[in-house]
Amino acid sequence: MNYNENPFASTHSLDANPFDDPSPLSSTSKFPPGSTDDHAVRLEELNRRETELARRETELGQKADYIRKHGRNNWPFFFPLIFHSIQDEIPEASRPLITRLYQLWLVLAATMIMNLIACIFILIAGASGGGSDVGSSIGYLLVITPLSFFLWYRPIYNGYMKEQALYYYLYFFFAGWHLLFSVYMILGVVGTGSAGLISTIKMFIDGHLVAGILGIIATVGWVLQGVGNAFYYLQIWKHHSAAGHTMEKAKTELATHGAKAYFTRG
Repeated sequence: MNYNENPFASTHSLDANPFDDPSPLSSTSKFPPGSTDDHAVRLEELNRRETELARRETELGQKADYIRKHGRNNWPFFFPLIFHSIQDEIPEASRPLITRLYQLWLVLAATMIMNLIACIFILIAGASGGGSDVGSSIGYLLVITPLSFFLWYRPIYNGYMKEQALYYYLYFFFAGWHLLFSVYMILGVVGTGSAGLISTIKMFIDGHLVAGILGIIATVGWVLQGVGNAFYYLQIWKHHSAAGHTMEKAKTELATHGAKAYFTRG
């Protein structure tokens, strides 16, 4: 027998606090699935997740309140009128879709400018109805461009931010008209303000290559934003149906929040 051995020594480490609660791993391994203790561990994990979600919701609410009270207008950059931030206001899962829609709107704005330039060259080429084309294309650029942002892009932006039915119905109505307008501009009937297919083909037939090439660029722009918007229109319709939005719900939201909710954040 070793007389130098401490009789009070233990084979267990004293580093661990015997009064600490057991870790979830040890609890899981100790108690079989379906036991009362196993349910307690799962309940504790659910409570932890619920607390985390509540914390994040509070942070988002505080951010929205700050924006609503103090304002943080950043769009458009040359004359800020509204706050626009996909990263800050749109849920992470929906950010790619809203980003694509915003990019399609930018393509639309660029196409409007290119369409005007093409119509100017059509007028220079001496085409019949060239004056009407230029006048109408200027009107489209000044009117359709901002209206498209506020009538179909902004509603769906708000729809995904607030998940309210009213915004979805506004989007479906105005985006539907925009899709029809896109088809009208792709056709390019002479004198309608569109350097679309018909006007472009006529320019090539008459030997006006510059006007024809510009018309092709404008037509491609109309097709890109039109097809893209049609694709996402269907995607948003599926999301709207899965979310259970109804016209009755939209009417209730309008009665509760009023039209001012369109301009407020949060």
